[in-house]
Amino acid sequence: MAFDFKYEEPKVIAEIGCNHKGEFDIAIELIDLAKKSGAKYVKFQKRNNRELLTQEQYDTPHPVPQNSYGNTYGAHREFLEFNVEQHKRLKEYCESIDMVYSTSVWDVTSAKEMISFEPEFLKVPSACNNNFEMLRVLRDNFNGQVQLSIGMTTKEEVEEIVSFFEETNHAKSRLLIYSCTSGYPVPACDVSLLEINWLYETYGNRVHQIGFSGHHLGINLDVAAYTLGAKWIERHFTKDKNWKGTDHGASLEPYELENLVNALTQSYEALHPKNDEILPIEQVQRDKLKNRK
Repeated sequence: MAFDFKYEEPKVIAEIGCNHKGEFDIAIELIDLAKKSGAKYVKFQKRNNRELLTQEQYDTPHPVPQNSYGNTYGAHREFLEFNVEQHKRLKEYCESIDMVYSTSVWDVTSAKEMISFEPEFLKVPSACNNNFEMLRVLRDNFNGQVQLSIGMTTKEEVEEIVSFFEETNHAKSRLLIYSCTSGYPVPACDVSLLEINWLYETYGNRVHQIGFSGHHLGINLDVAAYTLGAKWIERHFTKDKNWKGTDHGASLEPYELENLVNALTQSYEALHPKNDEILPIEQVQRDKLKNRK
C-alpha cells in the first residue's frame, strides 16, 4: 500500500559527531564548513563513558589502534568528549550564524544534561534505542523533537519503541524515525532503501516524521531516499576523510556535502507534476519543432 505524503524542502544534518578530534576549534571550523556547504543543521555526540561502558569495555584497547586517542577504549572516548559547557558554547555559536545545533545522547546522564539547555531536537543512536530509561527521559522531560535511528533493530523492537512514545501521545507529535543500516561504510546492497516504504506504511500515521541516516559512500542514495519520502537526511561530516578516527571514512567532505545539498534542492524543485500540459518552456520548441504533417 502506497502512503500519500507531500514533498517538503529537505532538511540536511551534517553529523560532526566526534570528527572534531577532541579539539573545540576544529568543531567550530566544521560548523562553518557545514554552513558554507549549505546545511542548516549540525549534530554532535554526548556520552557519559563511565555510565555507558562496562569496566571491561572501558579498559579494553581500541579495536583499531591507529584510530585511537588513548591507551584504552574508555580513554579514547574521554579524549573525544566535550563537556556540557562546551556543548552550550557550540549551540550558542550555531545560533549566532543561523545554524541549528543538536547532539546524539548515549545514556541517561547525557540526555538530562543536553535537555538542560533546550536544543531543538536530540538524537537517539541505533546503539541506544533500546535504553528505555533514557527514552523515558527524552519522552517525559524534553519538549523538542526526538530523532531515533533503527539500524541493527528488529521490527518488533521498532514497534516497542513507537508504542512506548504513544503511551503519552508523543509519537505523532515528536518522534522522528530514521531508516538506517549500521555499518561504516555500508555497501549499496545493504542500504535497503525500501525500508522507507515500510516505515511509511506502518508508521506514517503514527510518528511525526521519517528520515534517512546514511553511512554509505557518495550521495546518490540520499537523493533516492528523499524521493521515497525521507524528510531529513543525516550524513557524517568531516573536513578530511584521512584524519585519524573511526567515522571519517564514511563521512562527507565539504564539497560532497555541498553537492548533496544542491542535488536535494534540485530534486525538491523538480518533484511535482507539470503545471500545464504544454509548459511555456516547451511552447517555444513546439512551435519550432513539432511535426505538422
